[in-house]
Amino acid sequence: MSKNTRVPGYMQSKAARNTRGIIGDREIRFKCSLQNTILDVLRGRPGWQEVPGPNIQQQNSQQNNKPAAGDGDWDFYWCDREWLHQNYDTMFLHEHQKILHFRNHYELTRKNLMVKNLKRLKKQTEREQGKSEGLSFDFHPTTYELPSEYHIFVEEFKRNPGITWIMKPAAKSQGKGIFLFRRLKDITDWKKGEYQPLTDTTREVPETYVVQRYIENPYLIGGRKFDIRIYVLVVSYNPLKVWLYRDGFARFSNTRFSLDSIEDAYVHLTNVSVQKNAPDYDPEKGCKWSTMRLRQYLTAKHGSEAVKKVFKGIDNIITKGLQSVQKIIINDKHCFEMYGYDILLDSDLKPWLIEINASPSLTASGKEDYELKFGLLNDLLNVLDLENRLTGKEKRIGGWDLLWDDGPVLADDGNMECTTNGTSVTTANSFLGCHNDRKRQLREIYTSAQAIKKT
Repeated sequence: MSKNTRVPGYMQSKAARNTRGIIGDREIRFKCSLQNTILDVLRGRPGWQEVPGPNIQQQNSQQNNKPAAGDGDWDFYWCDREWLHQNYDTMFLHEHQKILHFRNHYELTRKNLMVKNLKRLKKQTEREQGKSEGLSFDFHPTTYELPSEYHIFVEEFKRNPGITWIMKPAAKSQGKGIFLFRRLKDITDWKKGEYQPLTDTTREVPETYVVQRYIENPYLIGGRKFDIRIYVLVVSYNPLKVWLYRDGFARFSNTRFSLDSIEDAYVHLTNVSVQKNAPDYDPEKGCKWSTMRLRQYLTAKHGSEAVKKVFKGIDNIITKGLQSVQKIIINDKHCFEMYGYDILLDSDLKPWLIEINASPSLTASGKEDYELKFGLLNDLLNVLDLENRLTGKEKRIGGWDLLWDDGPVLADDGNMECTTNGTSVTTANSFLGCHNDRKRQLREIYTSAQAIKKT
């Protein structure tokens, strides 16, 4: 199907989105390695033109003995991680070019490295600011890396008999390879196959896992466990500049929660890729709530102050996570990153960091999901502002709110309130789950920016 006729089922009546206009002196040229919502957004964006042909690396690197990433054929590249790892160290980028992913993004998104970096920053904070400040890092479960910390884990396991643990491959996603256990012999097969010393030098290095204390008291709605997918955009690590998207969603398990059946993935894993295979899964209904609906539910049940504390805790998780790798990530002004944070609430309304994804799914599971991701990605391009239409001083662009800019960003009094059941919040510039009137707001900021630039 050609790029001009490829329109998702939800959008058949909106094919006109594919019409283009010219912005500035030429079109913005893009490449994209994915075939989902981001490609729809890029192809439908006014003034943007897709660069035809195979991947640049495939087309030119062998012929010219150099990668063509800096040859000027593109301005924006939504690449996959594998392509970046193969090409980043040898390519030259022109001043105007933007590319998805920082070179070593995995320092935050591999489960074992994420925990290691958080632990290091916590220790540094305790040394410099005292033990009390270290408590602000108490948002991820007790975690060990296997096989390297197996013996330390066994000691901890024996100190806490009867509790539930969860095993996860450090570098996999979508719930692959995850299982729960309560007895050491439940991981005997894994231990024998992966942990034994490498006496055979031809044998591959064992796959790295993390083992975490399972949160046995998750907050339940309708008897079901859920986690919250939150989108975070980092446009710079030095200085750290972070945007938080207002919309996200809660992902529910398809089966009511119980600790009696720890082997049932449909009870304990909220990944859509897992839940959609449940025998009684309803694709029309799905297993998602918008963050706005979740925020309204929690406010009605627990009050605005309790909910304000929850979302303040989520802000803390986001910023601490990024600060833990701020000095490690290879900062490059050409790079940006959109993370998918997964947060779980326990029965005391305490938020816990489960994992951070470098490539959150952009494939829509339904009409509402498509509209959320379409707006999310369009607004991401608005933040990057390759068209140079904004002033660079904005604190909100569509659904993205500037959360951190080399320090915490405060909300503007009076015009950036989150109102839920009559209660307004005007503190940190964080509006997760608040009303997202992105189209109206975009019209206003573009009109304002145009007026400022004329003067």
